[in-house]
Amino acid sequence: MTTPQAAPNGATRTDDGVPTDAELAASLEGDFTSAHADVNGTRLHHVTGGQGEPLVLLGGWPQTWWQFRKVMPELARHYRVTAVDLRGMGSSAKPESGYDKRTMGQDIGELIRHLGHESAYVLGHDIGASVGYHLAANDPGAVRALVTVDLGVPIDSWLNIGMLPGSDEQVAALEHGRGSYPWWFAFNQLRELPERLLVGRFRHVIDWLYGHMLLDQASVEEDARRIYAHAYDNAEAIRAGNGWYQTMRQDILDLANHEPVAVPILTLAGELGYAQLREEMGPRMGTDIRVVEVKGSGHYVPEEQPETLVREVLAFLGAQSA
Repeated sequence: MTTPQAAPNGATRTDDGVPTDAELAASLEGDFTSAHADVNGTRLHHVTGGQGEPLVLLGGWPQTWWQFRKVMPELARHYRVTAVDLRGMGSSAKPESGYDKRTMGQDIGELIRHLGHESAYVLGHDIGASVGYHLAANDPGAVRALVTVDLGVPIDSWLNIGMLPGSDEQVAALEHGRGSYPWWFAFNQLRELPERLLVGRFRHVIDWLYGHMLLDQASVEEDARRIYAHAYDNAEAIRAGNGWYQTMRQDILDLANHEPVAVPILTLAGELGYAQLREEMGPRMGTDIRVVEVKGSGHYVPEEQPETLVREVLAFLGAQSA
């Protein structure tokens, strides 16, 4: 654990110089504030600002709500934006269980109501995309429209993800640093070993993932990488984040008998994942789905191509409102 020390604005800052959530929220245009909510038996941290209809942003591994820093100010000109640390993420609670996406979706549904809304627009990236989809599948009245960004929803084909690179292209990607195959899906299934290996060393994971899954390395700056590494650099955070992967088999079973979601869905996909997502996000997943490729982006679309994301989201949500 790091020891808090006084920060210039009266907040606290860890001794490695990482800003607090309150400091980060205050640094964004849009009058954003950091807060916590007790919902569904857990405690979620969220950052909210802007005016208008509610729009909830859900992030993924291994990041925090801060991954939306480049898009929150512009979205807040049109919507009441709430960026959430999921169960197990960042400054949210890290309970021993509840990491299946159905339960995490319930967390978000209760948070939406806690914030005073009957429903909201929902945007999820990576793990957040799966959480948003499960919320729409199980509590469709809570979701006005859904945007998923560069991750599909766990389906039965995910059970056949290979343990070894399945093509020469994947081998070359590992050697040359552009693209990959999801080795961490298997690694994150392990109990206790990841914590023992990675505590105090998680920055290596951050840099490897960005190194292989960004097209433009400069799009995720040093300060952001330090914030993410700090958030995951302890055993509790590593265990909790890995819980999102350890429940994926249950996530698949939970959706096995569901009808396609009727909530309108926009799926945004970077260049590295577009072909797979175009196939996965088909009619079996929803009755109204559009998949759009984001040129010039790898996996981390909100950070690498924020202008494109904002443009596509505003057009999509505006059409739903109309």
